[in-house]
Amino acid sequence: MLILDKITKKIGARILFEGVSASFNSHERYALTGPNGAGKSTLMKIMMGIEDPTSGSVSRPKKTGFLKQDLAEFEECLIRDVVIMGNARLWAAMKEQDTLYESEITDAAGMRLAELEEIVGEEDGYTAEPDAEVLLEGMGITPESYEAPMKSLPVDMQFRVLLCQALFGNPEALLLDEPTNHLDLDAIRWLETFLKGFDGTLIVVSHDRHFLNAVCTAIADIDYETIITYPGNYDDMVVAKSDVRARIDAENKNKEKKAEQLKTFVAKFGAGTRASQVQSRLKELEKLQPQDMKKSNIMRPYICFQNPARNSGQIPYKFKKVSKSYGDNHVIENFSYEVNRGDRIAIIGNNGMGKTTLLKLIAGVEKPTQGEIIHGHATEFGYFPQLHEEIMDKGPNPTILDFLRTQKNGVHEQEIRGALGKLLFPGDDAFKGVAKLSGGETARVILAGLILNTFNTLILDEPNNHLDLESVSALSTGLANFGGTVIFASHDRDLIDKVATRIISIEKDGIHKFDGPLEEYLKSRAETIK
Repeated sequence: MLILDKITKKIGARILFEGVSASFNSHERYALTGPNGAGKSTLMKIMMGIEDPTSGSVSRPKKTGFLKQDLAEFEECLIRDVVIMGNARLWAAMKEQDTLYESEITDAAGMRLAELEEIVGEEDGYTAEPDAEVLLEGMGITPESYEAPMKSLPVDMQFRVLLCQALFGNPEALLLDEPTNHLDLDAIRWLETFLKGFDGTLIVVSHDRHFLNAVCTAIADIDYETIITYPGNYDDMVVAKSDVRARIDAENKNKEKKAEQLKTFVAKFGAGTRASQVQSRLKELEKLQPQDMKKSNIMRPYICFQNPARNSGQIPYKFKKVSKSYGDNHVIENFSYEVNRGDRIAIIGNNGMGKTTLLKLIAGVEKPTQGEIIHGHATEFGYFPQLHEEIMDKGPNPTILDFLRTQKNGVHEQEIRGALGKLLFPGDDAFKGVAKLSGGETARVILAGLILNTFNTLILDEPNNHLDLESVSALSTGLANFGGTVIFASHDRDLIDKVATRIISIEKDGIHKFDGPLEEYLKSRAETIK
């Protein structure tokens, strides 16, 4: 069990939490939810002991697994060792053993070695290496890498190793902040299965709605300046929260209506002969105070892409034996495909397989090494890159307004402000410098640029990265309702499920094309593997 006791956290004049107490029980899997800026990561750091609260205390199990974010700390360490470090007591004992064996074995050293051997046994140290390798394999780390240094892996794979570190050693509690950020669909499914079998206390922050629905048994929602716990998964919480708010609003309206009737009676008969009845009404009126409910900090953007000013041809893009190589690295080979007008195509696959490369080819950012990509008649596209800086110039100190003026010829400021309002940038936010924006804010500004235009095709590379759950949900609705063609890459199952009607899956054995939604593709793939 992990317990928060009267936690208060102030950052400058802003109060994130005040006097918050909550218990996170064993055998429960909690999602910590709330919009960007609500304080989820700050609270996770407080629970981990990385950051101190302004007041209050945290009680957590001795064996608690944390998902660390500092890669530099481990860059020279062997990959298997990094995982084993997740059990600090075991790792300290193993390192001390190594030091003692390298020195003269005195009686005192022999006694200490015996004590250390007992610790290693208690912590299942004799199976530490194979246990670590099971986790690494599940995260897609190949066996030949286990004895290589961390820095030999790509950055996204290094984060997977740190996730294995958090899972290692049978912790009593697990605290995971955005564990799916650097995972592909296969690794996410493996993690879902692992966590559903975890028997301790799990607290996870994630913007992946499908993941939360699959894993969590309860939701700890940061809202109304406190934490409210709801049973069930994320979708259950949304329904329950809406019901509570709707019920209180309805009760308040009924009270207001009844109060008006009583006031009318008092005003009419207050000076007459019905004094006792008036007094009775006054007492009743005192009891009819509307229930005070603090304002929710959840704000939902409205993402609605304009219908195309003119339609593209029936085939916006045609690939004829397209290949793309970077030196000896053959990323795309002999790819032929036709995109039909109105298609909503999800490009999926493991990291590093070529999803971004394929989207850059479609957007014209990259040129094919061989083959041809034919743009159909009147194809006009908007592009959302995975690396935001590819289209957002952050110098010399442009504002959001400056950037959006470059996204549409002759655009009026009123149009820009209308788009910004829908994406939760009110008033003077238009004058914020783009260099100071968070990842989520930057993503919403780029989406505002797409909303301003009337493209008939949208090309998006991981558009859900950095967005909170409410924004991803709004994006899903916007793309599903868009009247043109959509081609996008994502690891977010919920986004793909709601939007995609066709799948391009880039896998080790080639590029697989499927006409149908994700669930049908996954079933078809599973049957093929059998």
